[in-house]
Amino acid sequence: MPYKFLEDIAIADVAFEATGKTLEELFDSSALALENTQVKDLKSVKHKVEKKIGVEADNVDMLLFNFLQELIFLKDAELLLFSKFDIKITESKKYKLKSKAYGEKLNMKKHELLVDVKAVSLHNFKVEKTKSGWKADVILDV
Repeated sequence: MPYKFLEDIAIADVAFEATGKTLEELFDSSALALENTQVKDLKSVKHKVEKKIGVEADNVDMLLFNFLQELIFLKDAELLLFSKFDIKITESKKYKLKSKAYGEKLNMKKHELLVDVKAVSLHNFKVEKTKSGWKADVILDV
């Protein structure tokens, strides 16, 4: 699994560390960790809906922040949960992300829900290049 939950970081919130060999893999791991924070079994989220997502930012940290915030928005506004992502990141003057997210409407009878994520916290939020690729530390407000 390309992410792990960090239980000793935030007591009232959920913290995770995500990794990836590429930025796209890091963002995929982070998105899956976000979704898995809310739904116990991501395999229960079928690919019935395809949603296009586009965000941009001046740096890679804020690009990840904006992407995760958009996923939270889609859960709140459209009741969408996702379990698969196709992500493309480009850089020119700004970092730009285009993604297709695959999932379905939240169904209380089908999806075993864990916690409701309200937002991504900037507290200890970090994205960094490592010897083996990329790593992100994220705390979610629940």
